[in-house]
Amino acid sequence: MPKPRAKDRPGIRKPAPTPEFSRRVDVSRMGRLEHRLDIKANEEERAALAARFDLVELAELAATLVLKKRGDGIFELIGRWHARLAQRCVVTLEPVPAALSDDVRLFYGTLAAPAAAADPLDDEGSPEPIENGVIDVGEAVVQLMGVALDPYPRAPGAELPAV
Repeated sequence: MPKPRAKDRPGIRKPAPTPEFSRRVDVSRMGRLEHRLDIKANEEERAALAARFDLVELAELAATLVLKKRGDGIFELIGRWHARLAQRCVVTLEPVPAALSDDVRLFYGTLAAPAAAADPLDDEGSPEPIENGVIDVGEAVVQLMGVALDPYPRAPGAELPAV
């Protein structure tokens, strides 16, 4: 009888897919200096992201970011991202263009003990985990864009027929 392959064995997890817009920053040796990052998705990355989010088009996705290490060992990612895209109207299926942008303020690291009441993370929640000493700032921007997408885009004047 042939030996089952790893993907067929219970309890074996498949590796996560490679992010379409990966911009990995190794923070394992990062000091207290700020790292400034200007990132922009290329045509291939935009096409892959358009497929991931079922967009008609992703014409632009870019961000200007600053990554810094705080005194408590937490990394803070701040900046701004913007995207130009088109989604499909939920009524007519016509392209609905949109320009999206927002501020970025994310925290990465581990907190061994519960945060103290005076900790600024209290308002922001727990920090995101750092995996293998790396933060993927591109995937962070993609996730923020995904949350900002209109779940029910409508073309101007598009209405459902009366029942």
